[in-house]
Amino acid sequence: MNKRKYKNLIYKTRPLTDLKDMVRQSVELFGPKDAYLVKDRPGGEYRGISYDDFGQDIDCLGTAFLARGLKDARIAVVGENSYKWVVSYLAVTNGVGVIVPLDKELPTNEMAGLIERADVQAIVCSAKLEKKLREMELSAPSLRYIVRMAAPETADEDEKENAGPEILYFDELVSEGKKRIEEGDHSFIDAKIDPYALCSLLFTSGTTGTAKGVMLSHSNIVQNVVNMSKYVDIGIDGIGLSVLPMHHTFEMTCHIMTSIYQGLTVCICEGLKYIMKNMAEAKCTHMLGVPLIFEQMHKKIMKQADQKGQGAKLRKGIALSHRHKLYNHPEITRRMFSALHSATGGRMRLFIAGGAAIDPSVIDDFEAMGITMFQGYGMTENAPIIAVNRDRCSKSAAAGFPMPGTEVRIVNPDENGIGEVICRGPSVMMGYYNNPEETAEVLKDGWLYTGDYGRMDDEGYLYICGRKKNVIVTKNGKNVFPEDVEYYLLKSDYIEEVLVMGVEEPKTGDTVIKASIYPNYSLIESEMGSVSEEELQKFFKGIVDHVNEEMPLYKRVKRITIRSTEFEKTTTRKIKRFAKGNITEERR
Repeated sequence: MNKRKYKNLIYKTRPLTDLKDMVRQSVELFGPKDAYLVKDRPGGEYRGISYDDFGQDIDCLGTAFLARGLKDARIAVVGENSYKWVVSYLAVTNGVGVIVPLDKELPTNEMAGLIERADVQAIVCSAKLEKKLREMELSAPSLRYIVRMAAPETADEDEKENAGPEILYFDELVSEGKKRIEEGDHSFIDAKIDPYALCSLLFTSGTTGTAKGVMLSHSNIVQNVVNMSKYVDIGIDGIGLSVLPMHHTFEMTCHIMTSIYQGLTVCICEGLKYIMKNMAEAKCTHMLGVPLIFEQMHKKIMKQADQKGQGAKLRKGIALSHRHKLYNHPEITRRMFSALHSATGGRMRLFIAGGAAIDPSVIDDFEAMGITMFQGYGMTENAPIIAVNRDRCSKSAAAGFPMPGTEVRIVNPDENGIGEVICRGPSVMMGYYNNPEETAEVLKDGWLYTGDYGRMDDEGYLYICGRKKNVIVTKNGKNVFPEDVEYYLLKSDYIEEVLVMGVEEPKTGDTVIKASIYPNYSLIESEMGSVSEEELQKFFKGIVDHVNEEMPLYKRVKRITIRSTEFEKTTTRKIKRFAKGNITEERR
């Protein structure tokens, strides 16, 4: 969708100074409205939690933290997405200390190392993660408390008598804080916030080395929220499905924080398997996700249509919608593609993709079927959004326009205008925690060097081409972005996942392109039955040869290997490009 008359549209926003100011304003503006939809038990009914109650819970928990002597402390939060996760985050940042969000999927030794590195004094965790914490050999001398999100009655005697950090309970702390406030304790409520002080310490993925701690201030985060809201206005009736892990800045800033700011309702998803079910139950209007989620959803829609003998009709309808721009008439597209809209609850109107590149045809198809979709680009070091499409003016292949107040430049561009993306603005991080050398490498004269290659078009849209560290350089000096080759290969339904890399050709010493393929085994088996490794290799050679015809000579895949297992991924479902198991050949 590229409605050029909206190209310069900027929505009106109200200023924010910090996260505490954001919560205070939203409680005043949206008090009785549902801030969250939660389930008290798996498979149960959703119930609402108002902005009034949300703000009160934050104040109560923060007051209890201060009463426990945690002023200026580093407090970690780890667990499945939940209402209590968000309350914990904001109770810490809005008057207590520094929040340290941790990835619940981290191996125990890595998690223990981060807790020690960050000098964490307390950890708020779900019941599942508390068990994981007890299995660790936590040597952090600073750790004083473990706060269980689960109710006290769910703990067994061994847990209650656990040696080491004192076990506290979320609900009891909230009750304790409420009582203190009623008795006149306003230490948290009246706490002053320095907008430029460290409030969130986020550890990046450590798959290529030691995880780096990104230091973000209140101002970094709220400026990202406000500036993003100038391009994207969900609408006051918005209900968003929270799918991505909350420790990830894309979910936390772009969905959770922006929802608070715009007065939206966040529905907590029960898990990836329940996306469509929860979406329909809560009648959600929008969802943020990584490309893999949307691409799998798209494949499922097409597959189900084919199985019902309606695939050709669906594709014809999509083509018709594109040709006549029917996406500008939602009443028509909702009738034409009623199955999709019924399955998503009947109110779904916006998908936002981020975290990695997405196949533009997926965006185009959802648009044609009546669900606006676009993508953005960012990184944790910018809290995170650097560029995003406008909700009424976008290009499916573009990352979008630079955020208001953010300057974006392309440095050392080649003949195609492709160079490293750098940015400068109010959301650029304070630096890396206890790592001046790494900080100096990426922050230069106020500019954040992203490590991504990109280009700008004549209209000011930013396009991301690939990671600088991933680029394959051939002997004749050509740069090959593996992400570009992977995009073409993934067009095949028979390829589930693929990783492209450069390898040296022994005879010539030249660098050639190799693709490691994880096939769609279920599709192959349903169509071809049992196949030998030799037949599989021959089959995929044919697919790759066909794809090679679409690409210039220097990008063509010369070698392939077939994997028997999926690639190792991050918790946001991105393939860990340099993980040892991902670059090891499994079959031939």
